[in-house]
Amino acid sequence: MRTKKLYILRHGETDQNLRGIVQGRGINSILNETGIRQAQAFYHQYKNISFDHIRCSSQLRSYQTIQHFDSSELPILKDPRLDEIGWGEHEGKAGDPELMEKYYRIIQSWSNGNYHDAAHEGESAHALSLRLHSFLDDIYKLEFTNALICTHGRTLRAMICLLKKQELMHMEKVSHSNTGLYVAEFKDSAWQIVTENDCKHLTKSIER
Repeated sequence: MRTKKLYILRHGETDQNLRGIVQGRGINSILNETGIRQAQAFYHQYKNISFDHIRCSSQLRSYQTIQHFDSSELPILKDPRLDEIGWGEHEGKAGDPELMEKYYRIIQSWSNGNYHDAAHEGESAHALSLRLHSFLDDIYKLEFTNALICTHGRTLRAMICLLKKQELMHMEKVSHSNTGLYVAEFKDSAWQIVTENDCKHLTKSIER
């Protein structure tokens, strides 16, 4: 099997990110001006890599982040399995102490291994992992050299755990930034993470 690399990044900044508002699967937000600049900086840094497969979630902020790579020769495939986790009653809200207490209680529950816990009307970590397992199984079967994947914070955390063959209780240890990049390389019959939350493209953008 040829060497495969997955370039996995979180979407650029949105106004909701800036204001601390929970987005989740149900909020189809767009990039703000900073997010647009981050997306452009990422493109300029990685445009010379010969990507032969590109996917994003079905949400606008994900597509906008990598839209500069879209072309008739290599269209971006929108895959809902890459959508952010559904946060249910928390989506579109921030700052309410009672809601935030419940929000962090769920995250702590996942860290304790209770993956079936979910926000009211939301999605559990277990359900998220099932769609990501499906996605990664399909990716494994594809013939490619470099694949570009754009997703969301919680989804990225879960995906990195799966690629590392770690339990989801370790999700909180996976750092992520807007357009932060992870690179996974398939070696010795397993995925190995060779780059974690790389944001050097943003520094270079500032230096221009």
